[in-house]
Amino acid sequence: MDHRDIQKVRVHSIESFGAADGPGVRFIVFLQGCNMRCKYCHNPDTWSMNDGEEMTSDDLLKRALRYKNYWKDSGGITVSGGEPLLHLDFLIDFFKKAKECGVHTTIDTAGNPFTRDEPFFSKFNELMNYTDLILLDIKEIDPQRHQYITGVNNENILDMAKYLSDINKTVWIRHVLVPQLSDFDEDLDKLSQFIGTLDNVERVEVLPYHTLGAFKWETLGIPYTLKDICPPDKERIANAKEKLNTSLYK
Repeated sequence: MDHRDIQKVRVHSIESFGAADGPGVRFIVFLQGCNMRCKYCHNPDTWSMNDGEEMTSDDLLKRALRYKNYWKDSGGITVSGGEPLLHLDFLIDFFKKAKECGVHTTIDTAGNPFTRDEPFFSKFNELMNYTDLILLDIKEIDPQRHQYITGVNNENILDMAKYLSDINKTVWIRHVLVPQLSDFDEDLDKLSQFIGTLDNVERVEVLPYHTLGAFKWETLGIPYTLKDICPPDKERIANAKEKLNTSLYK
């Protein structure tokens, strides 16, 4: 496929002044489509590849550049989801054009589509040429618990983390802390050890579980199985930050 052709993608929503998904003020694009089924997902309405508004890379970039003055030196564009890596052709086109305009580019991903098989791998490597930062959400380090939480294996996700280290692509590691699901001291220790083997990690973030998206499950008619689980308390959040050595990466 000629990436110079204008690419289209289905967009779930846009946040013009995001401050939590990358450095500085961000223009955040949430794409449709995800193959993971995380039990705590706060955007289950992004799972379908067929919902949302179809937009071209040119339209999205034109809209984003309206806010460029607010980005200063540190801000830029973040593409999130859903799962952005399901849309490699679009991302290559979109980010290439963004870099031509001097824009800082970030991908917020859970890594599930990653494979070293073709054609994905070559396209992924091309995309990395136009990507400044990866926000990699590692849901769980334990493979069995990861399978239970997300419905998929984490082997290729951890392989992606290792590969990004090999090519020295800057990464922020994120871990959603969910009581009874992803808040076990032994797993936090293992995750910390894994992160310690990587040479490209700029920041580690603990994202406390919240219930703000639970109503979407009800709206979509999907049973929400975590109704009895409360967000983690301050002590468990502090514990996770300590075990993951978050202070060392700031």
